[in-house]
Amino acid sequence: MFSKFKYLIIGVAIAILVCAVVGYSFLYSNNVAIDKYELKIKSGASFDDVVNELETNKVLSNVASFRQVASLMKYNKTEVPSGRYVLKSGMSNRKIIAKLRAADQDALNLTFNNVWNIQELAGKLSKDLEADSLTLLTAFLSQKTMDDFKVTPATIMTKFIPNTYDIFWDIAPEKFIKRMVEESEKFWTKERVAKAQKWNLNPEQVYTLASIVERESNNKAERPTVAGVYLNRLRIGDKLRADPTVVYANGDFTLRRVLFQHLNFDSPYNTYMYGGLPPGPIYMPSTNSIDAVLNAEEHEYFFFCAKPGYASEHAFAKTAEQHQQNAIVYHRWLSSEGIK
Repeated sequence: MFSKFKYLIIGVAIAILVCAVVGYSFLYSNNVAIDKYELKIKSGASFDDVVNELETNKVLSNVASFRQVASLMKYNKTEVPSGRYVLKSGMSNRKIIAKLRAADQDALNLTFNNVWNIQELAGKLSKDLEADSLTLLTAFLSQKTMDDFKVTPATIMTKFIPNTYDIFWDIAPEKFIKRMVEESEKFWTKERVAKAQKWNLNPEQVYTLASIVERESNNKAERPTVAGVYLNRLRIGDKLRADPTVVYANGDFTLRRVLFQHLNFDSPYNTYMYGGLPPGPIYMPSTNSIDAVLNAEEHEYFFFCAKPGYASEHAFAKTAEQHQQNAIVYHRWLSSEGIK
Protein backbone atom coordinates (compact mmCIF):
# COMPACT_ATOMS: atom_id res chain seq x y z
CA MET A 1 0.00 0.00 0.00
CA PHE A 2 2.76 2.41 0.98
CA SER A 3 4.63 1.52 -2.21
CA LYS A 4 1.60 2.40 -4.35
CA PHE A 5 1.13 5.67 -2.50
CA LYS A 6 4.79 6.45 -2.99
CA TYR A 7 4.57 5.90 -6.72
CA LEU A 8 1.42 8.01 -6.87
CA ILE A 9 3.20 10.90 -5.18
CA ILE A 10 6.13 10.53 -7.53
CA GLY A 11 3.77 10.44 -10.52
CA VAL A 12 1.96 13.56 -9.37
CA ALA A 13 5.27 15.31 -8.76
CA ILE A 14 6.47 14.41 -12.24
CA ALA A 15 3.19 15.60 -13.74
CA ILE A 16 3.47 18.88 -11.87
CA LEU A 17 7.07 19.26 -12.98
CA VAL A 18 6.15 18.55 -16.60
CA CYS A 19 3.31 21.06 -16.43
CA ALA A 20 5.66 23.60 -14.91
CA VAL A 21 8.25 23.03 -17.61
CA VAL A 22 5.62 23.25 -20.35
CA GLY A 23 4.07 26.30 -18.73
CA TYR A 24 7.45 27.97 -18.43
CA SER A 25 8.20 27.09 -22.02
CA PHE A 26 4.88 28.51 -23.21
CA LEU A 27 5.45 31.73 -21.30
CA TYR A 28 9.17 32.42 -21.45
CA SER A 29 10.81 30.43 -24.28
CA ASN A 30 11.60 32.02 -27.61
CA ASN A 31 8.62 31.70 -29.95
CA VAL A 32 9.78 33.88 -32.87
CA ALA A 33 10.91 31.62 -35.70
CA ILE A 34 12.63 34.33 -37.78
CA ASP A 35 15.21 37.00 -37.03
CA LYS A 36 12.87 39.97 -37.31
CA TYR A 37 9.31 40.71 -38.36
CA GLU A 38 7.47 44.02 -38.72
CA LEU A 39 3.91 43.42 -37.56
CA LYS A 40 1.47 46.16 -38.58
CA ILE A 41 -1.91 45.86 -36.89
CA LYS A 42 -4.52 47.99 -38.60
CA SER A 43 -7.10 49.99 -36.68
CA GLY A 44 -10.09 47.79 -35.89
CA ALA A 45 -8.15 44.53 -36.32
CA SER A 46 -9.03 41.53 -34.17
CA PHE A 47 -6.89 39.01 -32.32
CA ASP A 48 -7.65 36.46 -35.03
CA ASP A 49 -6.37 38.92 -37.67
CA VAL A 50 -3.09 39.15 -35.77
CA VAL A 51 -2.75 35.38 -35.40
CA ASN A 52 -3.59 34.79 -39.06
CA GLU A 53 -0.87 37.20 -40.17
CA LEU A 54 1.72 35.68 -37.86
CA GLU A 55 0.77 32.18 -38.97
CA THR A 56 0.67 33.02 -42.68
CA ASN A 57 4.13 34.55 -42.54
CA LYS A 58 5.50 31.75 -40.34
CA VAL A 59 6.61 34.19 -37.65
CA LEU A 60 5.84 31.93 -34.69
CA SER A 61 7.37 28.59 -33.86
CA ASN A 62 4.26 27.49 -31.99
CA VAL A 63 0.96 29.19 -32.84
CA ALA A 64 -1.08 27.09 -30.39
CA SER A 65 1.04 28.17 -27.42
CA PHE A 66 0.69 31.80 -28.52
CA ARG A 67 -3.09 31.47 -28.50
CA GLN A 68 -3.08 29.84 -25.07
CA VAL A 69 -0.86 32.48 -23.48
CA ALA A 70 -2.87 35.24 -25.17
CA SER A 71 -5.99 33.80 -23.54
CA LEU A 72 -4.31 33.69 -20.13
CA MET A 73 -3.12 37.28 -20.56
CA LYS A 74 -6.57 38.36 -21.82
CA TYR A 75 -5.25 39.59 -25.17
CA ASN A 76 -7.66 37.50 -27.28
CA LYS A 77 -10.08 40.39 -27.82
CA THR A 78 -12.45 41.13 -30.68
CA GLU A 79 -10.47 44.32 -31.26
CA VAL A 80 -6.81 44.78 -30.33
CA PRO A 81 -4.60 47.91 -30.22
CA SER A 82 -3.33 48.98 -33.61
CA GLY A 83 0.28 49.87 -34.36
CA ARG A 84 3.61 48.78 -35.71
CA TYR A 85 5.50 46.23 -33.63
CA VAL A 86 8.91 44.76 -34.38
CA LEU A 87 9.13 41.13 -33.27
CA LYS A 88 12.61 39.68 -32.92
CA SER A 89 14.14 36.29 -32.36
CA GLY A 90 14.40 35.58 -28.65
CA MET A 91 11.00 37.04 -27.76
CA SER A 92 8.73 34.77 -25.75
CA ASN A 93 4.94 34.59 -25.94
CA ARG A 94 4.70 36.56 -22.74
CA LYS A 95 6.97 39.32 -24.05
CA ILE A 96 5.23 39.50 -27.42
CA ILE A 97 1.75 39.63 -25.95
CA ALA A 98 2.72 42.13 -23.24
CA LYS A 99 4.07 44.39 -25.98
CA LEU A 100 0.99 44.08 -28.18
CA ARG A 101 -1.47 44.35 -25.31
CA ALA A 102 0.17 47.54 -23.99
CA ALA A 103 0.36 49.04 -27.51
CA ASP A 104 4.09 49.42 -26.95
CA GLN A 105 4.75 50.43 -30.54
CA ASP A 106 8.03 50.75 -32.39
CA ALA A 107 8.24 54.11 -34.14
CA LEU A 108 9.38 54.16 -37.72
CA ASN A 109 11.94 56.53 -39.23
CA LEU A 110 9.80 58.53 -41.63
CA THR A 111 11.68 60.47 -44.29
CA PHE A 112 10.07 62.70 -46.90
CA ASN A 113 11.48 65.08 -49.52
CA ASN A 114 11.56 65.64 -53.28
CA VAL A 115 7.85 66.23 -53.94
CA TRP A 116 6.19 68.84 -56.11
CA ASN A 117 2.97 69.40 -54.21
CA ILE A 118 0.81 68.42 -51.27
CA GLN A 119 -0.96 65.73 -53.31
CA GLU A 120 2.32 64.02 -54.14
CA LEU A 121 3.39 64.32 -50.50
CA ALA A 122 0.20 62.58 -49.32
CA GLY A 123 0.84 59.77 -51.78
CA LYS A 124 4.42 59.36 -50.62
CA LEU A 125 3.49 59.35 -46.93
CA SER A 126 0.73 56.79 -47.45
CA LYS A 127 3.38 54.22 -48.42
CA ASP A 128 4.79 54.37 -44.89
CA LEU A 129 1.77 55.25 -42.73
CA GLU A 130 -1.50 53.42 -42.10
CA ALA A 131 -3.64 56.24 -43.49
CA ASP A 132 -4.17 56.18 -47.25
CA SER A 133 -3.33 59.12 -49.51
CA LEU A 134 -6.91 60.39 -49.78
CA THR A 135 -7.39 60.39 -46.01
CA LEU A 136 -4.11 62.24 -45.53
CA LEU A 137 -4.84 64.76 -48.27
CA THR A 138 -8.34 65.43 -46.93
CA ALA A 139 -6.88 66.16 -43.50
CA PHE A 140 -4.09 68.33 -44.95
CA LEU A 141 -6.57 70.49 -46.85
CA SER A 142 -9.42 70.54 -44.32
CA GLN A 143 -10.81 73.87 -43.20
CA LYS A 144 -9.81 72.98 -39.64
CA THR A 145 -6.18 72.66 -40.72
CA MET A 146 -6.40 75.98 -42.56
CA ASP A 147 -7.90 77.71 -39.50
CA ASP A 148 -5.77 76.06 -36.81
CA PHE A 149 -2.42 76.69 -38.48
CA LYS A 150 -3.17 79.85 -40.49
CA VAL A 151 -2.36 78.33 -43.86
CA THR A 152 -4.00 78.01 -47.25
CA PRO A 153 -4.08 75.07 -49.69
CA ALA A 154 -1.20 76.83 -51.48
CA THR A 155 0.95 77.25 -48.35
CA ILE A 156 0.20 74.12 -46.30
CA MET A 157 3.37 72.44 -47.60
CA THR A 158 5.49 75.13 -45.93
CA LYS A 159 4.72 73.37 -42.63
CA PHE A 160 6.57 70.25 -43.78
CA ILE A 161 10.30 70.56 -43.23
CA PRO A 162 12.01 67.67 -45.03
CA ASN A 163 13.83 65.47 -42.55
CA THR A 164 13.65 62.07 -40.86
CA TYR A 165 11.19 61.83 -37.98
CA ASP A 166 10.29 59.13 -35.46
CA ILE A 167 6.59 58.57 -36.12
CA PHE A 168 4.08 55.94 -35.07
CA TRP A 169 2.77 54.08 -38.11
CA ASP A 170 -0.91 54.43 -37.12
CA ILE A 171 -0.74 58.12 -36.22
CA ALA A 172 -3.97 59.97 -37.00
CA PRO A 173 -3.55 62.42 -39.90
CA GLU A 174 -4.62 65.33 -37.70
CA LYS A 175 -1.97 64.45 -35.11
CA PHE A 176 0.58 64.06 -37.87
CA ILE A 177 -0.10 67.58 -39.14
CA LYS A 178 0.17 68.96 -35.61
CA ARG A 179 3.50 67.18 -35.16
CA MET A 180 4.82 68.64 -38.44
CA VAL A 181 3.78 72.14 -37.41
CA GLU A 182 5.62 71.67 -34.11
CA GLU A 183 8.72 70.48 -35.97
CA SER A 184 8.46 73.48 -38.29
CA GLU A 185 8.34 75.82 -35.31
CA LYS A 186 11.47 74.19 -33.94
CA PHE A 187 13.21 74.63 -37.29
CA TRP A 188 12.36 78.34 -37.45
CA THR A 189 14.63 79.47 -34.67
CA LYS A 190 14.92 83.10 -33.69
CA GLU A 191 18.11 83.26 -35.71
CA ARG A 192 16.45 81.97 -38.87
CA VAL A 193 13.45 84.27 -38.44
CA ALA A 194 15.78 87.25 -37.98
CA LYS A 195 17.62 86.36 -41.19
CA ALA A 196 14.31 86.14 -43.03
CA GLN A 197 13.29 89.55 -41.76
CA LYS A 198 16.55 90.95 -43.08
CA TRP A 199 15.25 90.16 -46.58
CA ASN A 200 11.74 91.41 -45.70
CA LEU A 201 10.41 87.87 -45.86
CA ASN A 202 8.49 85.63 -43.48
CA PRO A 203 9.15 81.86 -43.11
CA GLU A 204 6.46 80.92 -45.65
CA GLN A 205 7.97 83.28 -48.21
CA VAL A 206 11.47 81.97 -47.56
CA TYR A 207 10.20 78.40 -48.04
CA THR A 208 8.53 79.41 -51.31
CA LEU A 209 11.64 81.13 -52.66
CA ALA A 210 13.77 78.20 -51.51
CA SER A 211 11.54 75.87 -53.53
CA ILE A 212 12.47 77.83 -56.66
CA VAL A 213 16.16 77.84 -55.75
CA GLU A 214 16.00 74.07 -55.18
CA ARG A 215 14.67 73.46 -58.67
CA GLU A 216 17.02 75.97 -60.29
CA SER A 217 20.24 74.42 -59.06
CA ASN A 218 21.46 71.05 -57.87
CA ASN A 219 24.77 72.72 -57.10
CA LYS A 220 24.62 73.48 -53.38
CA ALA A 221 27.59 75.84 -53.58
CA GLU A 222 25.72 78.03 -56.08
CA ARG A 223 22.40 78.23 -54.30
CA PRO A 224 23.20 81.31 -52.16
CA THR A 225 24.21 83.11 -55.37
CA VAL A 226 21.01 82.05 -57.14
CA ALA A 227 18.96 83.16 -54.14
CA GLY A 228 20.74 86.51 -54.26
CA VAL A 229 19.62 87.03 -57.87
CA TYR A 230 15.97 86.50 -56.98
CA LEU A 231 16.23 88.71 -53.91
CA ASN A 232 17.73 91.46 -56.07
CA ARG A 233 14.76 91.19 -58.44
CA LEU A 234 12.28 91.26 -55.59
CA ARG A 235 14.02 94.28 -54.11
CA ILE A 236 13.52 96.40 -57.25
CA GLY A 237 10.03 95.04 -57.99
CA ASP A 238 11.11 93.08 -61.06
CA LYS A 239 9.45 89.79 -62.04
CA LEU A 240 11.29 86.68 -60.86
CA ARG A 241 11.09 85.06 -64.32
CA ALA A 242 11.93 81.64 -62.85
CA ASP A 243 11.66 78.71 -65.24
CA PRO A 244 10.75 76.18 -62.49
CA THR A 245 7.60 78.18 -61.72
CA VAL A 246 6.59 77.86 -65.38
CA VAL A 247 7.11 74.10 -65.22
CA TYR A 248 4.91 73.99 -62.12
CA ALA A 249 2.27 76.21 -63.70
CA ASN A 250 2.08 74.02 -66.80
CA GLY A 251 1.80 70.90 -64.65
CA ASP A 252 4.32 68.94 -66.72
CA PHE A 253 7.02 68.08 -64.19
CA THR A 254 9.00 66.17 -66.81
CA LEU A 255 9.57 69.35 -68.82
CA ARG A 256 13.30 69.90 -69.34
CA ARG A 257 13.29 72.90 -71.62
CA VAL A 258 10.98 75.90 -71.16
CA LEU A 259 9.83 77.38 -74.47
CA PHE A 260 7.91 80.57 -75.34
CA GLN A 261 4.68 78.60 -75.56
CA HIS A 262 5.09 77.60 -71.93
CA LEU A 263 5.72 81.18 -70.82
CA ASN A 264 2.24 82.18 -72.03
CA PHE A 265 0.44 79.75 -69.72
CA ASP A 266 -1.73 81.92 -67.48
CA SER A 267 -1.24 80.95 -63.85
CA PRO A 268 -0.43 82.85 -60.64
CA TYR A 269 2.58 80.53 -60.42
CA ASN A 270 3.98 81.80 -63.73
CA THR A 271 6.54 84.34 -62.56
CA TYR A 272 7.16 85.49 -66.12
CA MET A 273 3.56 86.71 -66.14
CA TYR A 274 3.03 87.82 -62.54
CA GLY A 275 5.26 89.80 -60.20
CA GLY A 276 6.43 88.84 -56.74
CA LEU A 277 6.52 85.36 -55.27
CA PRO A 278 4.05 82.69 -56.38
CA PRO A 279 1.15 81.88 -54.01
CA GLY A 280 3.11 79.04 -52.41
CA PRO A 281 6.03 76.67 -52.90
CA ILE A 282 6.44 74.87 -56.22
CA TYR A 283 8.45 72.07 -54.66
CA MET A 284 9.56 70.84 -51.27
CA PRO A 285 12.93 72.53 -50.74
CA SER A 286 15.75 70.93 -48.83
CA THR A 287 16.91 72.63 -45.66
CA ASN A 288 20.04 73.48 -47.64
CA SER A 289 17.99 75.60 -50.05
CA ILE A 290 16.08 77.24 -47.20
CA ASP A 291 19.34 78.23 -45.56
CA ALA A 292 20.69 79.33 -48.95
CA VAL A 293 17.92 81.93 -49.08
CA LEU A 294 18.47 82.99 -45.49
CA ASN A 295 22.21 83.29 -46.13
CA ALA A 296 21.90 84.57 -49.69
CA GLU A 297 24.96 86.10 -51.29
CA GLU A 298 24.86 89.87 -51.61
CA HIS A 299 25.96 90.78 -55.13
CA GLU A 300 24.90 92.82 -58.17
CA TYR A 301 23.75 89.96 -60.38
CA PHE A 302 20.24 90.12 -61.83
CA PHE A 303 20.54 87.28 -64.34
CA PHE A 304 21.81 83.74 -64.52
CA CYS A 305 21.78 81.01 -67.09
CA ALA A 306 22.82 77.38 -67.01
CA LYS A 307 26.25 76.68 -68.42
CA PRO A 308 26.72 74.04 -71.13
CA GLY A 309 27.37 70.59 -69.70
CA TYR A 310 25.94 68.43 -66.96
CA ALA A 311 27.75 69.91 -63.95
CA SER A 312 24.74 71.99 -62.80
CA GLU A 313 26.71 75.22 -63.00
CA HIS A 314 25.43 78.66 -63.94
CA ALA A 315 26.79 81.77 -65.59
CA PHE A 316 25.77 84.91 -63.70
CA ALA A 317 25.40 88.34 -65.28
CA LYS A 318 24.77 91.90 -64.17
CA THR A 319 23.23 93.14 -67.43
CA ALA A 320 20.67 91.82 -69.89
CA GLU A 321 23.27 91.98 -72.67
CA GLN A 322 25.68 89.73 -70.79
CA HIS A 323 22.86 87.35 -69.96
CA GLN A 324 21.74 87.18 -73.59
CA GLN A 325 25.18 86.06 -74.69
CA ASN A 326 25.26 83.40 -71.97
CA ALA A 327 21.79 82.20 -73.01
CA ILE A 328 22.79 81.89 -76.68
CA VAL A 329 25.74 79.70 -75.75
CA TYR A 330 23.57 77.49 -73.54
CA HIS A 331 20.73 77.07 -76.03
CA ARG A 332 23.17 76.11 -78.74
CA TRP A 333 24.46 73.40 -76.45
CA LEU A 334 20.91 72.19 -75.69
CA SER A 335 20.16 71.86 -79.39
CA SER A 336 23.44 70.01 -79.98
CA GLU A 337 22.42 67.52 -77.28
CA GLY A 338 18.95 67.10 -78.72
CA ILE A 339 17.28 68.37 -75.54
CA LYS A 340 13.89 69.86 -76.32
